[in-house]
Amino acid sequence: MKTDQHNGHLQQFAEQNHAVEAHGRLQGGVLKRRLWQSPSIQDLRHRNMGIYSGLLSSFLLGWAPILGKLAYRYGITPLTLAALRTLVAAVFLMLVYFVFWPRLFLIPWRALVYCLLIGAINGVGSLFYYNGLERIDASRASLLSSLYAVWVVIFLTASGQSITRLTIFRLVAALVGALLVQAPWNVTDPSNQLGAMLMIASAALNGWYMVMGQWVLADVPSRSATLYIITGMALTVSAARMLGGAPLEPVRMPGWQAIVALGLTTALSRLAMFFSMERLGGVQTAILNLMEMVVSLALAILLLGETLSGAQWVGAVLLIGGTSLVRRDVQRGAAPPPSFNPMDV
Repeated sequence: MKTDQHNGHLQQFAEQNHAVEAHGRLQGGVLKRRLWQSPSIQDLRHRNMGIYSGLLSSFLLGWAPILGKLAYRYGITPLTLAALRTLVAAVFLMLVYFVFWPRLFLIPWRALVYCLLIGAINGVGSLFYYNGLERIDASRASLLSSLYAVWVVIFLTASGQSITRLTIFRLVAALVGALLVQAPWNVTDPSNQLGAMLMIASAALNGWYMVMGQWVLADVPSRSATLYIITGMALTVSAARMLGGAPLEPVRMPGWQAIVALGLTTALSRLAMFFSMERLGGVQTAILNLMEMVVSLALAILLLGETLSGAQWVGAVLLIGGTSLVRRDVQRGAAPPPSFNPMDV
């Protein structure tokens, strides 16, 4: 009898202890989620810098299709343009780093390999992009390339990154706006269809590129990552240009001006983009970068004489609205902690 009572007390004590542990784990999980979803004032300041960097990146990226079209007007082929602009970007960054940030050249060899691989992926994507840009107008090219944001959201959500309802709303609004401005129902030229397919392929590769970029940024400073990712792009696209076999076409001074401008905007936009990813994560940076389409639309109208319909203007408003809520989204905990690694699944 006493033995049974003793065993009963032991079982009751074990159950109570288990309940306390379970309650502690629950409290810890709630606390962890609250720490994720309720960033401190200092975190919000850092993330505000990420927002500003993302907007700067969007502005610079918005020039890419415009400068590309201007380069084509001077007889530069897509493959030559892709190769020369990445070489200009890589040389520019190396010179700047050599003078101002020489310590950033040093990173672990494994991280170096990963950065060059990510740059190679982006390099292939840029080949698709500039060949597609030759076939469709700049505004539609920019809008189709925006589909990379969908890939970023899908993969990072599967990897455990927190996605708020507001993030989903912003993404849907931006993509509906992109569809309205793209107006695919107005495209009748078969060459435009090929250009659209190339842009979609470029978007898919750019989505993976941004996801892998966030993976590297968990261990490498954003400026070091930018340097070696751009270098990987330059090596990949230059190799493709040499394997093409065609001699380099003569480039006039206006063509060189477009190439240099495109190279500088490429370098600076990547610096701003990876700085933003380091503080906001890939999802928020991808949605912010959709603002590049508004920049491209404005520049295409001003510099290339392209026009938009009423529905396309509505789409532009949706794009602006979807990205303008980023600060509220970040305050609600939409950005992951800096140590978040999408490959830790």
